[in-house]
Amino acid sequence: MALKQLMLKRKIDQRNSELEKVLERDKDFKKRSEELEASIEEAQTDEEVEAVEEEVKTLEEEQSENDKEKQRLQDEIKDLETKLDDMEDDEPKNVDETNEERDKKTEGVVRMKVNKGFFKGQERSASEQFVQREEVKTFLTDIREGNVLKESQMKKRAINGADLGIPDVILGLLRDNLHRYSKLISKVNLRAIPGTSRTNIVGDIPEAVWTEACATLNELDLRFYQLEMDGYKVGGFIPVCNATLEDSDFDLANEILDALGQAIGLAVDKAILYGTGTKMPVGIVTRLAETVEPSYWGTNEKGWTDLSTTHVGQVTGADAKEFYANLIRFTGKAKANYGNGSKFWAMNETTYTEIQAKLVEFNAAGAIVSGVNNTLPIINGDVVILPFMADGDIVGGYGSHYILAERAGSSFAQSEHVQFIEDNTVYKGTARYDGRPIFGDGFVAINIDGSAPTTTATFAPDTANTP
Repeated sequence: MALKQLMLKRKIDQRNSELEKVLERDKDFKKRSEELEASIEEAQTDEEVEAVEEEVKTLEEEQSENDKEKQRLQDEIKDLETKLDDMEDDEPKNVDETNEERDKKTEGVVRMKVNKGFFKGQERSASEQFVQREEVKTFLTDIREGNVLKESQMKKRAINGADLGIPDVILGLLRDNLHRYSKLISKVNLRAIPGTSRTNIVGDIPEAVWTEACATLNELDLRFYQLEMDGYKVGGFIPVCNATLEDSDFDLANEILDALGQAIGLAVDKAILYGTGTKMPVGIVTRLAETVEPSYWGTNEKGWTDLSTTHVGQVTGADAKEFYANLIRFTGKAKANYGNGSKFWAMNETTYTEIQAKLVEFNAAGAIVSGVNNTLPIINGDVVILPFMADGDIVGGYGSHYILAERAGSSFAQSEHVQFIEDNTVYKGTARYDGRPIFGDGFVAINIDGSAPTTTATFAPDTANTP
């Protein structure tokens, strides 16, 4: 190994050691801050308050200096890692060495991670090993070099755009990223179901009857219900300039898979909330806003109920206390009978900021304290930021009340001829889902700006299938 690389690694180790000490000081600051909070509550006289204020000022100055030192070390480590990475990229790679041999060589080396795109969060070395696998290399080479395919295959792709033989390792990794890109898919009841399926549901639990010890038992009425799930396709295609395809295999996989994953994730999130039920899932808000029994309601389902006046509405208040009390009351209309106790609340950034502003208060030291930190206090439930929602709208409840059926068979295809004149290669990505609220009364739709909640959303038009 080159002396320059050894020196860089030595410097990285030194900076990491210094950073650990800085992070330890952070823990001490937290402890001192908690002690000062207690002192603030106990302070009675002006002298005691002034003494506490002086300690707070000293603590803030020390925290500021520590934060600057932490940022400096992190920046230096990042620069050193980049230089080391560039040196290692320039070295010839032994593709025949085993994973064990590579692990021994990299033992003790700081492992760098990819900070954007499809491989975000993964170690760069692991990502590069991924695209070096034989089946992946073959797949990516086929994308870039159509001339290596047989003539019969080229004709098939020129006419129909045949599916690529993607290795299983890519299909699995893509599915993981669909879950990462969709913010709601982890909040609802996700089920992998092949083909048209039926979901059985136990009805309301009857109350047992008290009677004499030797008396005849009473018959209890317990009913089962059933709803059917289908499957609809979501996806699209992305044209990529052929000049981009001249980049490395790593960049090629990163850009194409990342863009397709984000596009599908966005469409899934919007459908979970506002899906129309026509060639897509039924959304939560769509169900709540219904004033008559919809056509999709099955004969074996529990009787339909109108929730448009009880579970859809506005929340206001003369002050923060009254507002939040009313918000608690309205969100309490979401029933947990069939839920697992886990809730979520979807809103856009503007609405989230407005709630924070309403709940801001000052502590005894004059510091601003917000009652919202990615969850709604007292109400509980994770806050999910979705940019396509209207200002002031909040939709949420018990996510397990919504069933999202995921079909098997996500696929990709490519064609080098569909946009030949534009000098583009076109890639497509698809997935199949259906979904709907199992029990609509597990959710609510609220507006906090004095308007009626938005009950519909604009979806990307299906222009390719519209006459």
